[in-house]
Formats: sequence, structure tokens, C-alpha cells
Amino acid sequence: MTGKPKVVVIAGPTASGKTRFGVELALDLDGEIINADSMQVYRGMDVGTAKPTAEEKKGIPHHIIDVVDPDEEFNAAIYRSMALSIIGDIHSQKRTVFIVGGTGLYIKALLGGLIELLPADPDLRRSLHLECESHGSYLLHERLRRQDPRLADTIHPNDRIRVIRALEMIHMSKCRPSSLIREHGFRNRPFDALKFCLRIDREELYNRINRRSVAMVEAGLAEETENLLGNGYSPGLKPMKAIGYRHMVKYLEGDWSLEETIRNLQKDTRKYAKRQLTWFRADPDVMWVAPEDFNVVENMIKGFLSKTV
Repeated sequence: MTGKPKVVVIAGPTASGKTRFGVELALDLDGEIINADSMQVYRGMDVGTAKPTAEEKKGIPHHIIDVVDPDEEFNAAIYRSMALSIIGDIHSQKRTVFIVGGTGLYIKALLGGLIELLPADPDLRRSLHLECESHGSYLLHERLRRQDPRLADTIHPNDRIRVIRALEMIHMSKCRPSSLIREHGFRNRPFDALKFCLRIDREELYNRINRRSVAMVEAGLAEETENLLGNGYSPGLKPMKAIGYRHMVKYLEGDWSLEETIRNLQKDTRKYAKRQLTWFRADPDVMWVAPEDFNVVENMIKGFLSKTV
């Protein structure tokens, strides 16, 4: 017997139908859902994060949603700490744990542990952020490429948060983060996990993304963004730079027309979905399933939950 608690992961790119898929499984298998979307943790950010409504939840408990304000710190370490406690509670009730979301880093951190690092250096981080604001993230990305080309290949130049964090790691550890990652191997695995990723035809996925982008605007994404700004949340905050919100800031400030905003929102969301797919394809333990494979997936989960050896 492994003795490890069992968890089921339902991952996939944005707009792939993870929420509905996870809820239906939880209904059939007496489960609860732990959110694995890094944006749904923020209060007041509902439309732009496609946060599930009460109707969409169908009475299934959802955890780690609306747990911090947009100006509060939240990261993979905090997520893991919260999720570990919640998983223990769900298991104590003899219910099934479903991890549902598209933030691969959060799922990886939860299932495989985190690399222990020295605390961040606020002065260094401030200096790197100022440099990024002055010269752009591409310059910092090139520096990262010179110091750790393997890691640079896994981070998009526009992802300033991860670029800056990688340079911090190099400064603090005096070695290449890719070497630390390889040595760590994310082998601190407290759970027996069954992982699925939803597979959808790319054209259909992109059509869903395009329709969802329009639906978000029609549902009040601009008003939600304006309300966040009115409550004092700076456009420079990490969650305010996320897809949807940064686009609406451009619209509200008059830089883009509504048509341009929607077009850029659709384009950038498609790019994000592509990066998500790349992330999950790199995980050899992920099983790729189509939404219509629901019954097959359900039977696989039943077998997984009943197996003791």
C-alpha cells in the first residue's frame, strides 16, 4: 500500500471546459474541488477570471477562491500550504479531492514540492523591476539567457515576473536555477495523483476563446476593471497585469478602441492557451482526454480510488 492520500487533477488550457468537467465528476464521485487557477484566488476579479458562479458550482464546495485582495501577496508556496491543509480536511471526511485549473506551476508545486530558497532580497527585486520598466523585459531575458540558457528557454521574454525571479535565484544561490530544478526533480510527492488534461481541437479551442473574450466584455469586464481601479488597485499590481485586466486598462485609458481591445484580448488569450498546452505536454504523467470521454474518465477514477496496492 502506498499510504498516500489520493487526489485527482483536471487540468487544461483556458476555455477547455475544466470547470464543468470537474463539477460533474465531483457530483458523481462525492468530491470537493480545490481551485488551481492563480487568478481566481483574488477577490473582486470575477468576470475576467471566469470564476465559477453559484449555479455552475452546482453545490460542490470550491476551495482557494476569493482568498486574497489584489494587492496581497499570493504565490505557489502560499497556494501549496493552503491546499495541503484543505486536502487533509477533505480526506478526513472520506470525500474525493479534485484539483481543477490551468495554472501548471501551482499543480506542480502542490504535487511535487518546492525548491527551498533564501528569502527574496527586496532591494534587488526593486532594482530589477526598475530596470525592467526602463529597458523592457527582453533585456533582462537576454541576461538570463547568458546566465542560464536552459531556464531562459522555458520562460517567455514578456513574463517579467518569472524572468526577475530567475535572476534573483541566480543572485541568491550563485548557481543556475535549471540545475537546482533538475536536482530537486519535484520528487517531494505527498499524494498519489491521477492527472488528466482536457484535449480539444485547436480550432475549436480558439473559437471558444474568441467567443469567451467577447462574452467577458459583454458581462462587464470593463466595469469590473474600472471598479478595481476606483478601489485603489494600481495597474502595476501583478493581478492587474493579467490577461483581460491589462487589456481593459488600455481601453479605459483611451489607448485602444473597444474593437482593438477585444482583438488583443483574443490574441493574447490564444497565446496563453498555447503556453498552457506546452506546459502540460511536458508532464509524462498526464493523460489526455476529450470532454466526451467523461464516462471513461469517471471509470478510471473509480478504479484509481479503489486500488490499495
